[in-house]
Amino acid sequence: MNIDGKTVLLTGGTNGIGRELALQLKAKGAAVIVTGRNPERVSAMEAEGFEVISADLSNVAGVDALIAAWGGRPLDVLINNAGQLVDHDFRKGGVDADAADDAIYANLNAPIRLIAGLMEQLNASAQAAIINVTSGLAIAPAARQPVYCATKSGLRFYTLALREQLKKTGREQLNKTGIAVIEALPPVVDTQMNDGNPMKKMPAEECARQIVEALEKGRDEANIGLTKALRIAESVSPVLARSVTLKF
Repeated sequence: MNIDGKTVLLTGGTNGIGRELALQLKAKGAAVIVTGRNPERVSAMEAEGFEVISADLSNVAGVDALIAAWGGRPLDVLINNAGQLVDHDFRKGGVDADAADDAIYANLNAPIRLIAGLMEQLNASAQAAIINVTSGLAIAPAARQPVYCATKSGLRFYTLALREQLKKTGREQLNKTGIAVIEALPPVVDTQMNDGNPMKKMPAEECARQIVEALEKGRDEANIGLTKALRIAESVSPVLARSVTLKF
């Protein structure tokens, strides 16, 4: 895909991987609209010339408000990047079930609802794409993050099925051109979400670069950094892959 001139809606675009994606896509000529909920970060992105839609994607009302705010404007690329990490480790004591619900909604329900709510606009584009940002942990889980792993795995399988639905079929009632559906699977990235994680972290800038490259080259998946090795291990032996990640 030639990114120049495309209109992009990028969730969670005010920090981390999302912010880097916004900057790189804008540099390539896209009109990038981002979402965020931290007032300081929203203001910072607006100061850099981005349109920002304030949105809390951890509940149905927030997602529906975002869809309403978008309205009928054109849309070429939807990037479901926003996500929440929740501490859900019974070895540390009790867990917060409400926080888990919020994370489940933000990581899984919100992308599904946004895709459904914006499908008409995507179908109207001459060349459209959906990018769902999952995780290497969608392939094999880490014991300390069961909720995050479950939601990212769920989004991975949703993405695989959605890709099959939206590929070019010639059936005009579905879509005329086909919509590219891309899954991005980052490793541990140097973002606020991973503060305190002792593992080696990939710079957010490089992670974003590889996601943008996947969009430009029309790849179905962007297996980024150590996720590539994990994918190979999982293809050889899922048990082996799990034995590695479950330690973390």
